[in-house]
Amino acid sequence: MKNFDNVTIFDHPLIQHKVAILRDEKTSMKEFRELVEEITKLMVFEAFKDVPTKTVTVKTPLEETTQTMVADDAVTIIPILRAGLGMVNGVHSLFPTARVGHIGLYRDEETLEPHEYYCKLPDGIENSIAILLDPMLATGGSAVAAIDFLKKRGCKEIRLMNIIGAPVGIEVVAKAHPDVRIYISTLDRELNENGYIVPGLGDAGDRLFGTK
Repeated sequence: MKNFDNVTIFDHPLIQHKVAILRDEKTSMKEFRELVEEITKLMVFEAFKDVPTKTVTVKTPLEETTQTMVADDAVTIIPILRAGLGMVNGVHSLFPTARVGHIGLYRDEETLEPHEYYCKLPDGIENSIAILLDPMLATGGSAVAAIDFLKKRGCKEIRLMNIIGAPVGIEVVAKAHPDVRIYISTLDRELNENGYIVPGLGDAGDRLFGTK
């Protein structure tokens, strides 16, 4: 796969350890959901090293001091429904006051093209960093469409976070939106004839919510 300046693929042993368990077909729904949150949290530490901050005055038991805090409304969380919901708590645990928008997309089983069925975003989203969440980046079509929707609604800074990505999906998004930073925990081999990532982990939404 070609290297892109806006793509970060993690190579951290803690993340890879958790991804290995995540892939296992014997991993329970409860454990799968917990692992998705944990992996997301580990990725957020890297993805938001440059989060906007403000300086505040804090009175300790001994004296007053200045301290850096995350700026108000610095981040807006936007999961792509439904699998992206599994990553929300991982971000919220670090940004508990972040507002959450939702983008609903479904993929045509024949053309693999994405179609929007729901979009609800907080007011003022254009003034924050929009973090778009989806565990899987397969063809890249849904991610490109979701980013298009966000830009049309005024979002100026968008970051995409996926747990597993296929080379073709990463290239599609990176070329379509070179201004969007993409964070992937694990790069997989390819897509199969049905558009699923292999070796992958199956359908992330089904494994998160116990459906088939």
